[in-house]
Amino acid sequence: QVQLVESGGGLAQPGGSLRLSCAASGFIASSYAMDWYRQAPGKQREFVAIITSSGSTAYTDSVRGRFTVSRDNTKNTIYLQMNNLKQEDTAVYFCYGGPTGVWGKGTLVTVSS
Repeated sequence: QVQLVESGGGLAQPGGSLRLSCAASGFIASSYAMDWYRQAPGKQREFVAIITSSGSTAYTDSVRGRFTVSRDNTKNTIYLQMNNLKQEDTAVYFCYGGPTGVWGKGTLVTVSS
């Protein structure tokens, strides 16, 4: 069964850091492009970052230089390291990808003082 499970969300202060994880099962994540998306309250889901099967990465402008997407092939897990967090980063973060294009259920990130 192809499945993605996110974890690592929580409350962070502005300027703080969090690392999100996306554990993949039922397929080899490194064989596919894997994306991170986010959805803020009252807004549409938006693209955040991608890591391709070759390891190339790309980011939306608002997070470039602050967020880093990576993967651990031994754990079949994708990560999103988020530094210098801002209040506007508050959202539910979703992992997406795999052979059938599945979504995880998301993990909530709240940035507040």
